[in-house]
Amino acid sequence: MNVRTTLGAGLGALALVLSMAGSAQAAQGDFTYKYVDGFGVERQTILHDPHSGKCINLHAVGDDKVQPGYGPHNATDTAVTVYLGANCQGPEWRLKAHGQPAKDTLEVRSVRFDAPQAR
Repeated sequence: MNVRTTLGAGLGALALVLSMAGSAQAAQGDFTYKYVDGFGVERQTILHDPHSGKCINLHAVGDDKVQPGYGPHNATDTAVTVYLGANCQGPEWRLKAHGQPAKDTLEVRSVRFDAPQAR
């Protein structure tokens, strides 16, 4: 019985550590931006709990051959750098955590979220 108890406690601790490590890799909250699709209709996309620390080319606008997205809003718990170019290239702007929506004149194709602070 002692071996089973020890093994169970060890597996429980491992599961807790793994779940905490996964959440540390994502900003918590939503990041949104707008874009105009191929039919001329304005759309809005939401990134929920986006991955942190890596460049993300945004859906429908993450290629330099298409019109960029615009009006980003960072409602996550970490700051984000937004880039006019794909692959986190070109002019960049910082948006603070839990910030106000940016004006529609701010264009975006890719983003990189800061690593979240220890919770």
